[in-house]
Amino acid sequence: MVKAKKKNNNKGFFKFVKWFWILFTVGALSGVMLFLLASWGVFGELPPYEYLENPQTNLASEIFSSDGETLGKFYLDDNRTPIKFEDLPQNLINALVATEDARFYEHSGIDARGTLRAFAYLGKKGGASTISQQLARQLFIGAREKEKKTQAILQKVKEWVLATRLERQYTKDEIIAMYLNIYDFGYAADGIRSASKIYFGKEPIDLKIEESAMLVGMLKNSSYYNPLRRKELVFNRRNTVLAQMAKYDYITEEEKDSLQALKMEVHFNPENHREGLATYFRMYLQGFMNDWIKKNPKPAVEGERDKWSLYLDGLKIYTTIDSRMQANAEEAVQEHMEKLQTEFFHQNTPDRNKTAPFLDLTKEEVDGILERAMKNSDRWRLMKRQGKSEKDIRNSFTKKTEMTVFDWKSDSHEKDTIMTPMDSIRYYKSFLRTAMMSMEPQTGHVKAWVGGVDYRHFQYDNVYQGARQAGSTFKPFVYAAAIDQLRLSPCYELPDTQYCIEAGKHGNPEPWCPKNSEGKYSGEMYTLKRALANSKNSVTAQLIDRVGPKSVVSIVKNLGITSEIPEVPSIALGTPDLSVYEMVGAYGAFVNQGVYVKPVMVTRIEDKNGTVLYEYVPETKDVLSKEVAYAMVNLLEGVTQGGSGTRLRTTGYDKWRPEYKEIITGYPYEFKNPIAGKTGTTQNQSDGWFMGMVPNLVTGVWVGGDDRSVHFKSITYGQGASMALPIWGLYMRKNYDDKDLGVSDGEFPKPENMSINLDCTKSAEDSNKEKDLDDDLEDLDF
Repeated sequence: MVKAKKKNNNKGFFKFVKWFWILFTVGALSGVMLFLLASWGVFGELPPYEYLENPQTNLASEIFSSDGETLGKFYLDDNRTPIKFEDLPQNLINALVATEDARFYEHSGIDARGTLRAFAYLGKKGGASTISQQLARQLFIGAREKEKKTQAILQKVKEWVLATRLERQYTKDEIIAMYLNIYDFGYAADGIRSASKIYFGKEPIDLKIEESAMLVGMLKNSSYYNPLRRKELVFNRRNTVLAQMAKYDYITEEEKDSLQALKMEVHFNPENHREGLATYFRMYLQGFMNDWIKKNPKPAVEGERDKWSLYLDGLKIYTTIDSRMQANAEEAVQEHMEKLQTEFFHQNTPDRNKTAPFLDLTKEEVDGILERAMKNSDRWRLMKRQGKSEKDIRNSFTKKTEMTVFDWKSDSHEKDTIMTPMDSIRYYKSFLRTAMMSMEPQTGHVKAWVGGVDYRHFQYDNVYQGARQAGSTFKPFVYAAAIDQLRLSPCYELPDTQYCIEAGKHGNPEPWCPKNSEGKYSGEMYTLKRALANSKNSVTAQLIDRVGPKSVVSIVKNLGITSEIPEVPSIALGTPDLSVYEMVGAYGAFVNQGVYVKPVMVTRIEDKNGTVLYEYVPETKDVLSKEVAYAMVNLLEGVTQGGSGTRLRTTGYDKWRPEYKEIITGYPYEFKNPIAGKTGTTQNQSDGWFMGMVPNLVTGVWVGGDDRSVHFKSITYGQGASMALPIWGLYMRKNYDDKDLGVSDGEFPKPENMSINLDCTKSAEDSNKEKDLDDDLEDLDF
């Protein structure tokens, strides 16, 4: 009986072994077959080997400043800028491996031990996805559909297949870099570089250990582990990552404890088209790049787009903008415009002005302005495209709705409110606008560009798109023509008396008798230098009569101004509409010894691999002799020595309304270095200008309302010296405080053997004798 029992036991044991090996073999063959079927594409098409060699991801085009900073990016859905493995900090790599794949350097794409553990415990003790598998999922497969188990299993198999292919194709370092470059960290932080810049305001290589740990913690699920919305959760996740780093000896227990005790600090810097540095410039650049793309076809490559894409191809755009000077410019605009706007609101309350913010208009005229603004609004255009009737559209403008509007008083410059769309149009009309551009005259490199007070709410770029009456900032072109053609000296004198140009002369249809801004005439003799400093219209009228409008227009065109300018005497007082962009380029020739250099914004464009696609070639033109150009600089220095720009030299404060206790009264500039410049104020104080120059920087500033009827009542606040000059002063003070910028505070370079007399201490009689004009000369029509 015992023998029979033992025999049966042996038989049962061999049967068990037999079936074990059968099942094992079937399982192994099934596994192999599963892999083969997946690799053959039975469960869904897999990318070809050629695609593995060069995985295609959407790459944002990046904008670089002249000092090497990122100004912004152009992207649609993916704000991705890949970086190389060597640009990743070691602490980030350690945190990633310790947390996501501890045996990363030991396996070939699939972690067998981790996979068996996951099967044995049904995933309760962690998953088994390696970094290579996660990369495969991100690159080629997409998110797993967890609710469909069959789908999830088949997708897992495809991940295994692709992971092993990736391991054969790339090094371990390349796989880590690809994975961190591809991951979406939320808030348009696509890839580790964008994430590092957006959450911490720094390059990845500069990340601290605790910062790297936070970002690695987000890899589990960036939408769930959101550092802005779930700080405590992300804090705990960060500390889990630090614990993993200690577990695998990347940091000591003491380091772990001290790092876990640190507060989690996030310095959120969103990267989008409406926020950040140089927003107005970036929108100009978008147009520039679109034009360039149209004119420059992409080299033909099989499987790729036949045109460059600004949003997908990862172009690198190198600009002339200096990020430090740009920041200074934006800060100067913010500081001054907030004060100026407060004063404007004070003067234009409904009890002081029934048609506020519009001045000197009837109700019918105001209604006309609002009607045009309504029909030009996005709301009107959108509803028109939707097929809405005009009655329905108009009704929508009278219904109150929730909206976010611009507000100087809030820290974010925004406030939530309820008002009708028509009321919001009037509300926005009440805000003063501004434009500022700063350029290096010798190279034409534009260093700063501010097109308005806030791009989120005022998207019209007043630097390039906007054109307004230039006022007295146009007068130097008249003086330049007179000095160039008549060889006059800045010391030449003319009387400050009423001067008329008769009808028919210079194409003038009727007599033109301009008045001085104050409406008075002293009868004194004024040197050209003193006349320009005090912006005497009487003297300017005499000069344009002598040289003729045609000569002035010719010089202006040679100085790069492309706006239409009629050949009539009234242009002498600045009636033409010109842009800040044009004016800065033109004034640059005075400092650059008479050579006009077209403003440059883009120096180079490269593809994602660093191949140069475009390199700029300077455009220059000799317009004035060195002597005439220097004489003009000498004239314009007089504006800051004894004219409307003298406040730049003051050691005290300009007077601002004392009732505004929260407002600092004025600006103590105290500049002692040579400065050439010109203020400009148009009729009714609608526009305020200041053009300021030092030897290596020319800057133009304009301030005014969206409509010419939006302006200050008096010249006290409505002149260029009050509206625009303070921005220049604040900007330059900030520039001089940063010695690394190298902004000049020295003398303007003077040509050798200067033949034009600049010494006005000589008697007026001697100076006028040198350049005495024949009476017949006044009758010639130039």
